[in-house]
Amino acid sequence: MNTFGPVNAVRCFALAVCALALFTVARAFGLLGPPAFAVSLLIAALAVIAWNGGSSPDDLGLRLKDAPRGLLYGAAAFGIVLLVLVVAAEIPATNGFLHDSRAEISRGQLVHELWLSILLLTAIPEEFAFRGVLLGAAVKLWGPWRASLITSALFGLWHIAPTLHTMSDNHVFRGTAASAGGQVLLVLGSIAVTASAGLVFCWLRLRSRSLIAPVMAHAATNGLALVVAWFAVHPSHLFG
Repeated sequence: MNTFGPVNAVRCFALAVCALALFTVARAFGLLGPPAFAVSLLIAALAVIAWNGGSSPDDLGLRLKDAPRGLLYGAAAFGIVLLVLVVAAEIPATNGFLHDSRAEISRGQLVHELWLSILLLTAIPEEFAFRGVLLGAAVKLWGPWRASLITSALFGLWHIAPTLHTMSDNHVFRGTAASAGGQVLLVLGSIAVTASAGLVFCWLRLRSRSLIAPVMAHAATNGLALVVAWFAVHPSHLFG
């Protein structure tokens, strides 16, 4: 029997938010060690919170029977992201945003970033946290739409620290990041963009009933952007 009632949902949501906040602070001070260990610790903590709160696989988007539907929606999202990025790369007004110093890496490093940093250490844990544990509890408390808005706002706030760390990597934003006012604008812009992405990921999760769909969309958004940026930095690799 599913014991994930309102009281347990409140506790699960509150504890998950606390765990994410503590993780952010501890990571900022370098207290958690290597990224793989830190992320594993976070996933374990969230899994314990969800289990103790009575979350079911359905609440978390982890039912095996929903996996095919999740793959279908995820593949569609992957294709849309790819199309948007290819078009953006071809338009002079937008292709500058894809020139990122983080893409100045070798082919082997690119593969490493895609599979480890983006898929295993970013997309999967963040989707488990925000579209799994948090969204599952929030839907019980406020319904799907308000739950999507609230968890997506938290997702946007989650990206403040990464934005501060990487805002100078893109040459389009480097000048803006040189001033305090510019940094505030970039952070606010990042919150708005990532919160909007969070809403899309919530829709995919609720529509497909599977966490696979937002994981694939998230990985596509981050990974394909890096791939396009990599080809922008290494244009000779397009043809050999």
